[in-house]
Formats: sequence, C-alpha cells, structure tokens
Amino acid sequence: MIKSLETTGRTEDEAIAAALKELGLERDDVSVTVVERAKSGFLGIGTSPAVVRVEYEAPDEPETEVEAAPVVEAKKAPEKAEEPADNGEFADIRAFLEGLLERMGVKADIEITRRDGKSIAVNLSGPNMGAVIGRRGDTLDAIQHLTNYVINRGSDKHMHICVDAESYRAKREESLVRLAEKMAAKVIKYKRSMALEPMNSYERHIIHAALQDYEGVSTSSTGTEPNRRVVVSYDRPQNTGNKPQSREWA
Repeated sequence: MIKSLETTGRTEDEAIAAALKELGLERDDVSVTVVERAKSGFLGIGTSPAVVRVEYEAPDEPETEVEAAPVVEAKKAPEKAEEPADNGEFADIRAFLEGLLERMGVKADIEITRRDGKSIAVNLSGPNMGAVIGRRGDTLDAIQHLTNYVINRGSDKHMHICVDAESYRAKREESLVRLAEKMAAKVIKYKRSMALEPMNSYERHIIHAALQDYEGVSTSSTGTEPNRRVVVSYDRPQNTGNKPQSREWA
C-alpha cells in the first residue's frame, strides 16, 4: 500500500532529509511532492519553512500500526505554538529582531512592552550584549533605526520603537548627566567655555537638557557629523537674571 508523510525544513532538501531519516528509507525509495516552498522573507519577517509530502510503498499493517504515522505531525505542532506572539500585538517586531540577531550571531531574550500610546520599549538581554550595543551605542542605534524603518514602512500608524540592551540607554543617560554637571562646574570655576567629546544627536540632547536650567552656563552644538559636539559656555554674572536658553540643540 502507498503511504505518505509530510515534513518541514528550512529548505526542501532539509525537509526531504528529515522524512527519509524518519522512515529509514533512501531517496530512490520515495516520491516527493513539494507542498510549499521555503520563503526567506526580509531580515526574518515573513519567513516560512518548506513543506514536502513523501510517498512510499509499505506492506499492509495492523490498524494499530497504521495510526502511528500521524504521531510525526503531532510532535511538530508545538513548534509553531512556541513562537512568541505577545498576543499578536508585537509579533512583527519580535520576528524582525529575532531574524536580525540571528544573522548577527547573537542570542538574546527579547522583552517588549508598551510605554504609551505610540511608544514601544524593547529590551534585549543575553551573554553577548557588547556586540549589540557597539561603541558608544552605535550598533544599538543602528538596530533601533532599522527596526523603526521596517515596522513603520507602509503603515498609516507610526510608532516609535526604542531598542535597548541590558538597560544600556538608562545607564548611559545617567553617566552623561553626571558628565554635563561636572563640565558645567569646571566652566564656572575657570570662567571659560569647554567642548565635550563628539556625540550623536541623542546624547547631545541629554547634555542640553541636563544643563538648560543650570545657573551660570549655556550650551550649544558645533561641528559637523560625526564630529559634532556640545560646547558648554560660561555666562557672566550680568546674564544670570535672564538666563538664555541653550542654543542649537542638535
């Protein structure tokens, strides 16, 4: 009698190999029909496995033996159920990040929460977050930019997705605020302007915000990317009554 078995794999060849291993048969002993071809998607989004149906000739078996075949499919069902779906709300974000991190060779736990109406917070954690963060958060910024671009592309409702790793951004912000206050104290002590090291726009904004109400100093940005930096300037006493706002917050 002719029997069949359906299996899945990342490619058609892998799906066929899985079936042959399960049946203990050679390739020439079976006929193969491709039920669904594998789809790679874009950076992990829309990925789907290949599905093949393998038909083979088997001797008549007792009824109890015949019913054993569906067990193969029953074992595969939990694989789909285990894919984190966050009740479907963040499925696209999770799928994209899983695909991107896989291509980076990084394994990470992905925690996604909603912070407000249009803001989504993503925190990555794992053993190799240094590769995800990069120098001064450059790689993390790139991941965040890609995530926002892919998820919001073609959507009428734009959402801001903040991607963090091991709470790096919060720790970096605290460090920058301390640096800003320390630099402001030096500017007042020596009564001269001082420039900080080059920073990206997000970090420059933190410096500006930290010192906007700091008496005796004002801030501005100078230079061109990627060497744009914040300058902390000394405000003479006659300006303290009407403290000017920080300039060029960019």
